[in-house]
Amino acid sequence: MSEPAPRSLAKRLFASAAVWSISILLVAGLILSNLYRRSAEQAFDERLGVYLRAIVADVATPGDDTRTEPGQLGDPQFELSLSGWYWQITPLSQQNAKVKASRSLFAARLPRLEALGVTAQLGEYRRGTAAGPDGRAIRIVERVIETDEEGRFLIQVAAGTDQLESDIHRFEYALAATFLLLALALMLSTVAQVRFGLAPLRRLGGEVSAIRRGDSERIEGAFPPDLAPLAGEINLLISSNREIVERARTQVGNLAHALKTPLSVIANEADADASPLATKMREQAGVMRDQLNYYLDRARVAARSNMVGAATEVVPVIESLVRTFQKIHRDGVPSFEADLTCAPRFRGEAQDLQEMVGNLLDNAGKWAASRVVLTLGLEAGGAGLQDFLILSVDDDGPGLPADLREQAVKRGRRLDETKPGSGLGLSIVADLAAVHAGEFTLDDSPLGGLRARLRLPAA
Repeated sequence: MSEPAPRSLAKRLFASAAVWSISILLVAGLILSNLYRRSAEQAFDERLGVYLRAIVADVATPGDDTRTEPGQLGDPQFELSLSGWYWQITPLSQQNAKVKASRSLFAARLPRLEALGVTAQLGEYRRGTAAGPDGRAIRIVERVIETDEEGRFLIQVAAGTDQLESDIHRFEYALAATFLLLALALMLSTVAQVRFGLAPLRRLGGEVSAIRRGDSERIEGAFPPDLAPLAGEINLLISSNREIVERARTQVGNLAHALKTPLSVIANEADADASPLATKMREQAGVMRDQLNYYLDRARVAARSNMVGAATEVVPVIESLVRTFQKIHRDGVPSFEADLTCAPRFRGEAQDLQEMVGNLLDNAGKWAASRVVLTLGLEAGGAGLQDFLILSVDDDGPGLPADLREQAVKRGRRLDETKPGSGLGLSIVADLAAVHAGEFTLDDSPLGGLRARLRLPAA
């Protein structure tokens, strides 16, 4: 299984910021919601506690003429049947004593929190939630008091939690909407922050791409302190690369001159003698000269192909070669045509492209019956991937069997000795394409002959 492609820095920063922001907002929302619920319940209990203390005062001072019947709180909700607001006074010291309750209870009775396992709080208060007479949840506050005359009483005040839960839910909805907008604002600000923060890095990438395409020779402009050392190191690397290439070219040239002169002397001496030894010396000197030229050319190409910033316009090179071959074949047989629907650039030097295309046109011209067609296209590599130019040379000649195509690109291999040439043309094309990280293939042509296809990196 292949490993997943690594995410870009922008995506990683945005994802990490989004995860942390949403996590913090969720935790903050839960904390605020819980605090509001506790505060709302406490306020609700305080309201019930006011009514409870009023009833306790009524029960504790029965002889006071200013008091009315215990439990007359003056709130109409206690008078409406099953309104959700209830009070109840239960005698605990007397057997079968009458329980007093609000009219809203309608002959029902409130459950006792002590029986439900609710522990008493400071001041012997108990607070809890239970099912009311109509099955709906109610909040109960109760207290046990003891009077000198009538003994102990359980005082209870209860109210339905519908309004309380409604208020809490409205707060939670408002909180969720507010935090959602806040999360959206944070995401937008994170995107802006990431884009702003990574802008110098994108500019550095653009400068490097311009060097690779050949539009620039070095990274220009000022960069933040974090990236300035990297930009400087890249410039030093490019300069060092160019110096190495120049030194390699000089050494290759020196080697060529140093070896060609002795070979020429050997060949001249052999020409002056007609002996078999001289003939063999001339033959081997020619082989050595061919080998020397081949490998020196290949070394020069390898040095040029690794040089950063080399780029060549493809169309002018092709047009020039097509005109040259048209002049070579003045009789118009075969005719040379070029279909140039796009104008890519080759990531390499012009002489390498000229040598590859020239060899392909020359080979096609030898075998074509009447037409040689060169087609140029561009293969897009997608985001972050290398683009390739596709160059095809088709002829209407006899073609080449599939089992012989691999041999045709071997160095010095000639499949037909009747045609002029050294057998190096296609092998040179294959070598140059490989040096430039490209591909060279042979296939059947739509014209009936052979198709030579080059796939080379575009600048």
